[in-house]
Amino acid sequence: MDLISIVDNMSQEMYLRLKCAVETGKWPEGVEVEQAQRESAMHLVMAYQSRILKSDEIMTIGADGNIVNKSKRELKTQFSQNKTQSDVNNSDNNIARFTQL
Repeated sequence: MDLISIVDNMSQEMYLRLKCAVETGKWPEGVEVEQAQRESAMHLVMAYQSRILKSDEIMTIGADGNIVNKSKRELKTQFSQNKTQSDVNNSDNNIARFTQL
């Protein structure tokens, strides 16, 4: 079975387990990941991000197979849009407001 067919049949739960193993060096249960397992898991995570997620998040693998990089300006724009949108969503959820003296 080749890498592409494995990725096409991989569940999101398996992707998240592999991603955890790559990022932390341990399986979600706390068992250490061997170096060979970690390398294989990294290949699968990168292929899944590219083929299934098609994410545009920074430092992930995009649909074109390259690492997604963004300029400082692009990141500032993205974060300011997210902040503005979350401010609108949370404006009705304020519990209290205080003025500094």
